[in-house]
Amino acid sequence: MKVAVLKGGRSLERQVSLRSAARVEDALGSLGHVVLSLDVGADLVRRLKHEAPDVAFIALHGPGGEDGTPQELLEILGIPYTGPGVAACIQCMDKVQTKHLLRAAGIPTPDWVAFNSTAFRELGAADALTDIEARLGFPLVVKPAAQGSALGVGFAASGDDVPEALVAAFSYDDRVLLERHIEGSELAVSLLGSEPLPVVEVRPKEEDLFNYEARYEIGRTEYLCPADLTAEQAGEVQEVARATYDALSCTGFARVDLILDGDSTPQVLEANAIPGLTDTSLLPMAAEAAGLEFEQLVERIVRLALARASDEVAGGTVQPAAPTEP
Repeated sequence: MKVAVLKGGRSLERQVSLRSAARVEDALGSLGHVVLSLDVGADLVRRLKHEAPDVAFIALHGPGGEDGTPQELLEILGIPYTGPGVAACIQCMDKVQTKHLLRAAGIPTPDWVAFNSTAFRELGAADALTDIEARLGFPLVVKPAAQGSALGVGFAASGDDVPEALVAAFSYDDRVLLERHIEGSELAVSLLGSEPLPVVEVRPKEEDLFNYEARYEIGRTEYLCPADLTAEQAGEVQEVARATYDALSCTGFARVDLILDGDSTPQVLEANAIPGLTDTSLLPMAAEAAGLEFEQLVERIVRLALARASDEVAGGTVQPAAPTEP
């Protein structure tokens, strides 16, 4: 089977994407697949049409990768692809939209407010900061609405810290999210074909709590898998993650990040439509704890993509791709 691995791109998470893709390509090769390595650029559609892969493995991260952009093109070309569909990618990428959907579904998520740079520059949103602070309290987490891997995320212990955190967040996105900080255990649940894998507990050093580099440098963050939870707690966390996966219309695989607060209530922070597959990433770690080697995980992801495409064709939601000439 010919598998096109889509990687790189121009997002700030390009290097993470290349690391994920390198592992995927090695795994696909060892499984006997023909690997078509595509560093995504302006020639992507032309190359896909010329090569006519059987399936695309999306190893892109950040805007232009996990926001529905390549997914829409692949659907136009009739090429099955890994991970969630277009709608789910859009919903997961936008943290504000994610939180509205979670709240509508009755899934716990920390209280928040959001506004864009136009509101800040032209409508006087800065004058509402004291109202926001009174509503959410301190400390606050300030983050771009559509970035991943802790890029642009800041911590505001008091009102004096908010302006600097906003400037940092706005440097990554036109819209920002201010969220009540919840003390508790930082957890991640990866789902494979809607089935939750073992819970991972993330224990960053205090100074690395919102640090991009710490997420990908071996030794900077401690991970426990399975997490240090009771069986009842782990089951509840997994069920909340599954409910989140469903509420955001995810398919194939995804990862849900949560906080288990002091009352042992799982609160969802966000969902990742295309979680990393590097040697420090949480999805492969959870899969290994469930008894799946990395090659088996990659094969399962590819098979799930093909099964979804087959179901969509059978259900009449998409037209099968026109046959290509040999």
